[in-house]
Amino acid sequence: MQQSTFRPPAVPLVVHDPYFSVWSAADKLTDRWTTHWTGSTMALCGLVRVDGKCYRWSGVPGGDLPAAKQLSVRVDPTTTTYRFEAGGAGFEVRFISPILPKDLDLLSRPATYVQVRPLGEASKSIEFYLDVSSEWCVDKTNQKVSWSRLRAGALELLSMGVHNPEPLTRAGDDLRGDWGKLILAVPRESGWQSAIAGHGASRSAFVSSGSAATFDDTRMPRAADDDFPVMAASTSLRGGEATLLIAFDRKPAIEFLQRRLNPYWARTGADIGQVLDMAYTDRADVFCKCAAFDADLRKDLEVVGGPKYAEVGSLAYRQSIGAQQLCADVDGAPLLFSKECFSNGCIATVDVTYPGSPMYLLLSPELLKAQVKPIMDYASLARWKWPFAPHDLGTFPIANGQVYGGGERTEENQMPVEESGNMVLMACALAKAEGKPDFAAQYWKLLKTWTDYLVQYGLDPANQLCTDDFAGHLAHNANLSLKAILGIAAFADLCNAAEQLADAKHYRAIAEDYAKKWIAMAKDGDHYKLAFDKPGTWSQKYNLAWDRVLGLNLFPKEVFETEVAYYRTKMAKYGLPLDNRSAYTKGDWCAWTATLASNKADMQAMLDPLYAFLNESPSRVPFSDWHWTTDAKQVGFQARSVVGGVFMPMLAEPKMWAKWRK
Repeated sequence: MQQSTFRPPAVPLVVHDPYFSVWSAADKLTDRWTTHWTGSTMALCGLVRVDGKCYRWSGVPGGDLPAAKQLSVRVDPTTTTYRFEAGGAGFEVRFISPILPKDLDLLSRPATYVQVRPLGEASKSIEFYLDVSSEWCVDKTNQKVSWSRLRAGALELLSMGVHNPEPLTRAGDDLRGDWGKLILAVPRESGWQSAIAGHGASRSAFVSSGSAATFDDTRMPRAADDDFPVMAASTSLRGGEATLLIAFDRKPAIEFLQRRLNPYWARTGADIGQVLDMAYTDRADVFCKCAAFDADLRKDLEVVGGPKYAEVGSLAYRQSIGAQQLCADVDGAPLLFSKECFSNGCIATVDVTYPGSPMYLLLSPELLKAQVKPIMDYASLARWKWPFAPHDLGTFPIANGQVYGGGERTEENQMPVEESGNMVLMACALAKAEGKPDFAAQYWKLLKTWTDYLVQYGLDPANQLCTDDFAGHLAHNANLSLKAILGIAAFADLCNAAEQLADAKHYRAIAEDYAKKWIAMAKDGDHYKLAFDKPGTWSQKYNLAWDRVLGLNLFPKEVFETEVAYYRTKMAKYGLPLDNRSAYTKGDWCAWTATLASNKADMQAMLDPLYAFLNESPSRVPFSDWHWTTDAKQVGFQARSVVGGVFMPMLAEPKMWAKWRK
């Protein structure tokens, strides 16, 4: 495996959903404790003894234990690989989260494999230790936890959770999940030792003997920060590689329209023990599938955008999926709920689904449908009385109705053109991805209503918010107008696919007329304006990407060439600013805008700064999609699913999209 020199601002370790999401926000795994994406400590302690001398490979436990030398770290779409050297012995630790996009059963398993293997000659005695702390299963460390253990097939399951939990009683952004059970699944094989004990006693036992403690602590329930109980496992690597699993059994997962939904993996009635035993038994096959997927996707990312783009896409993949919760509806259909991480905590936000949609259109349209369907079902209810699309379904993990702006009460502070355009464009893109308009047909009345809204209000939008709401209200927004115009053209395409030819002709004529008017209203010499009434302004026209990706062919190539040439004059070290009002940018939109380029050099000029930002940012957080182009510092947002938007250049390559559709 080729080693990487890429330094992510935070490295994904165990990343499955907004609550089960643990990262290393440091250059080396031994520089600081691992954390939840919010920054709260969720300690993973890793120790190794080589010929009787102990070193640490993860975390900073007390005492004077030396750190193993970290040789490299590599982030692939499903796997993070660390290589270390300690006491003259090399070893590799891999965190494998098998979130394969077309295998929803595998993707939904809330379990990461931790695989360790010696490197080079096996002449050294290597003993391996790992523990996970009580911090992983609480929101606040003063909450009381209790624990137990049970057996499931080939595994010993160590289990820990909040004592007397109350599922789905709180919603918000800076929260950790405090119901369900954190599980350390340890093989029931000779050489493995496991324990649930205070962190000090457990780690000291390994330092002195090379084995986890030989007893389980029985002082419970107690506060998570009362001697921080840990679940620990140890083994000798004399037999070669060793594998265990870290998992979370959290049911129910989401409340949607007053009904509680379980995770998708649990829809058949299987319990977590059965699922983990199967995961361990099938591990060799799973590892092969993950390795093949990682290699194939990385190769194709490199073909489209070069090796730096491949690093960006590999990092974005796990984060995008890990910012969402996959559930099963009452009929077993998959529903995928995003969280607006480090923003406002909203659930199933349309203008979060929209920027992240390229990754799912490329790799798994089924997962994009699972994101769009809850919004469609909600908007179909009589309680949603507006002729435009909703913004969200609530605050994660409670999806009982819109809370943003005017909610269901008023049109004030809504995003009517934004969200309507988003939904129509995604419906059209899904039809292209699947080669049929069947999904759109289920919601035809809604899509037509939203398209008619775009016809009436989209060409020259009134003073309103768009997805970049941090910039405030803006009237006559040229980029928002593009979204409306392309949305109308997209609906015309849907009508064609559904053999509604009169409507197709009608809406296409409107879109073509609006496109000509847009060019006249937005033209400002050598570029196009931020707002129609503001000469001397400019902005990224990222919505224009759909004209190329969906083959709408609405705007002449001169529009693309003019904008891209102008963008080249506005580039900063860490990217193209969002518009003339500020030096900040959005990483997802930068990738969308890169697809406007007609040649590799121009596209590369807009994509490569994304790599530079991630590689050099002093803000050690999971991939922030909102950063300063001058110093690479985070402005806000982190760990959000919108980073799936970096895959838009892949959709702009018809052969690449066709390959992944198969």
